[in-house]
Amino acid sequence: MTALHSTILTLVTFVPLAGALLLLFAPRRDRDIRIFSLVISLLAFVLSLHLPVHFQHAQTGFQYEIDKAWIPTPHIHYHMGAETPLCVLISWKSINERVKEFFILLLVLETALIGVFVSLDLFLFYFFWEATLIPMALLIGMYGHGRKVYAAVKFFLYTMIASVFMLAAILWLYAKVGSFDFVVIQTAIRNGQVENFHGAALWLFLGFFIAFAVKVPLFPLHTWLPDAHVEAPTAGSVLLAGVLLKMGTYGMVRFNLGLFPQQSRNNARWIVALALIGIIYGALVAMVQPNLKKLIAYSSISHLGFVVLGIFSFTQAGLDGATFVMLAHGVSTGALFMLAGILYERRHTYEIAEFRGLATPMPLYATFFLFVVLSSLGLPLLNGFVGEFLVLSGAFISRAVYGILGATGVIWSACYLLWMYQRVFFGKITQPVNQSLPDLDIREQLALWPPAVAALVMGVAPLLWLNAIDPAAQVALAPLAQLASQVVGR
Repeated sequence: MTALHSTILTLVTFVPLAGALLLLFAPRRDRDIRIFSLVISLLAFVLSLHLPVHFQHAQTGFQYEIDKAWIPTPHIHYHMGAETPLCVLISWKSINERVKEFFILLLVLETALIGVFVSLDLFLFYFFWEATLIPMALLIGMYGHGRKVYAAVKFFLYTMIASVFMLAAILWLYAKVGSFDFVVIQTAIRNGQVENFHGAALWLFLGFFIAFAVKVPLFPLHTWLPDAHVEAPTAGSVLLAGVLLKMGTYGMVRFNLGLFPQQSRNNARWIVALALIGIIYGALVAMVQPNLKKLIAYSSISHLGFVVLGIFSFTQAGLDGATFVMLAHGVSTGALFMLAGILYERRHTYEIAEFRGLATPMPLYATFFLFVVLSSLGLPLLNGFVGEFLVLSGAFISRAVYGILGATGVIWSACYLLWMYQRVFFGKITQPVNQSLPDLDIREQLALWPPAVAALVMGVAPLLWLNAIDPAAQVALAPLAQLASQVVGR
C-alpha cells in the first residue's frame, strides 16, 4: 500500500481547509483569491480521482481507512473510510463584496462536507456534521438575497435542534460500548453486547432518524429548505442541493439501516408514507410556484422522497436506485440552480412571469436549460431515468401501492418542469429588457458542461456507477435479509 493510498482521504478532506487557512493571510486582491480558490478546489477534485480508480468493488469492507488516535480519552479516533470548482466558477462575477470571506467559507464547507461522508468515528462524524452548519448559514446570511438572515437562522436552528437528538443517541452508545468507532458499535449491537439496547433501540433509531429527516428534508420537516434555497447565493444553492441534502439520506443508510435494522423494518411503513407524501406534495407545490428557484427547491423535496422510498423498500433495486438518484439529483438540480443563478445575474429576479421568449436572445442558454430539465424529469438515456426506474421497481417489489403512488411523482415532475420551461423560453417577449440579454459566456459554459456531460454518461453507461453501488447496497441490506420473503408493512 503506497503512502498516497493510505492518506488519500485525509488529503482530499483537508486540502480545501488548508487553502482556506492560507486565504486568511492573503491580501485582498479579488481576482487572485478567485484563481487560488479554483486551483485548490480543482486540486481536491484531482486527488479524489484516485478513489474510484483504485477502489476494489468486489471488496465489501471499508477501504482507504486511516485509524489514528486523535483524542486518547475518551477513545475518539481519526477514523476515515471512503462541485466546489463549479461553484467557484459560477460565483466568479456574482460575488463582488467580501470576496475573500466568501471563498474561505466555501473551502471550509467543502472540508466539512467531505468529512461527513468519510468519517467512521461517530464523534468525528458529528463534528463534521455540525461543522457544515456555520459556513452554510453564513453563506446564506451574508451573501444571499431578500430575507437572507431569516433563511439562515431558520436553516441553522432546524438542523441544530435536530442534531441534538443524534448527539444524545451517540453519547448513549458510547456510554454502553466505550467507543465511538462505527465498526465496534455495530459489532457490539449485532453480538448482543450492548446493555439495555432493546429497550432503548427505538429511541436511538429516532434520534438518528430525526436529524437525517430534517436534513433530507423529509415531509413535514421540509419548511426550512425553500427559504434557504431562494435566499442563498447560487453557490450555496448548488452545494445545498448537490451535497448537503444527501447527508441525510446517506445517514439513513449508514446509521439507521447499519445500526438499527430491526427498528428500520418496524418503522418502515410510516417512513415510506412520508416519502410518498413528499414526492407528491413537492411536485404539486412546485407546479404552482411563481418563483423559479422555489420551484427547483420543491422539486428537490419530491426527488429526495424517491431516495427515502428506495432506502426503506429494503430491496436491492430500491437501494441501488436510491443511491443513483442521490448522484443524479446532485448533478441535475445543481445545474438547474446554476442556470437560475445565471439568469439572476442578468435580471436580478427569479419571478417566472418576468421571463418569456428567452430562447430568442439566449439560444445556447435555452439549450442547456432544456437538456438539464429533461435529465431532471427522467428522460431515458439521461441520468434521471435509471435511478427512478430502479426505485420504483424496488417499491413495486415491496408493495405495489408504493410503486403506483411513487410513479405519479414522475408524471407530475414532467408537468411542472416542462410547463416552467415553456413559460420562460417560448412565446413573445413581453419585457423589453429581455430582448438584449446576453447568452452564456465562456466561464458559464465551463461551469455547465461538466454536469451536462455527467448527466449523459450516467444515463448511457449507468453500470459505471451501479457496479460500485451494488456491492455496498448488498452489505447495507445484509442485516435485513430476513425481509426477502416479507415485504414492507406486511
